[in-house]
Amino acid sequence: MARRKKMTTRCLCCRMPAVLCICSATPRLDLATRLIMVMHSVEMRKPTATAILALNALDNSECRLHGDMNQTLTLDDLNDPDRRLLVLYPDPNAATLSTSFLEKEDRPVSLLVPDGTWRQVRRMRGRVLGLPYAQTVKLPPGPPSEWTARKATDPHQLSTYEAIARAYGIIESPRIQHQMETVFRLMVQRMRQGRAD
Repeated sequence: MARRKKMTTRCLCCRMPAVLCICSATPRLDLATRLIMVMHSVEMRKPTATAILALNALDNSECRLHGDMNQTLTLDDLNDPDRRLLVLYPDPNAATLSTSFLEKEDRPVSLLVPDGTWRQVRRMRGRVLGLPYAQTVKLPPGPPSEWTARKATDPHQLSTYEAIARAYGIIESPRIQHQMETVFRLMVQRMRQGRAD
């Protein structure tokens, strides 16, 4: 006879099991950099979607759904002459995000991040990366991912949250990256704790 899965009550905000909720430890960061998450609609329903944690931590953030039959993805309003729109995606031809790259312009950054499985993100690539008023950027090489909830096909792949934290470390400051990574490590620790129980 197959074992029945335990029903777990989850926090509606961080999506962790309620007994392992990390909301009280999540920073609320009010920063000049604006985060626009373009999340695949299927990803929105997954409890392991790390992008939710970024939206909770960053006040200047929003989520737009891709692949939702009832909602059309609109990005035209991001063409703002007062802001620099960067799309974070590991394209080989993308510019590497760095301090020297950012110093070429003094406009505040709007960071657009596609989120989903690698297959889903590749499918939305043309829609998101093809914006004529955006520039695609990638992260410089860094340490491997600490995310263990999903299996990566490449050791250099990061969770969405880790990628955002590293990008903010460059755009904003290493202190901001540290704050973001601290709560991420807590989430990973508590997920392992939950599996061990």
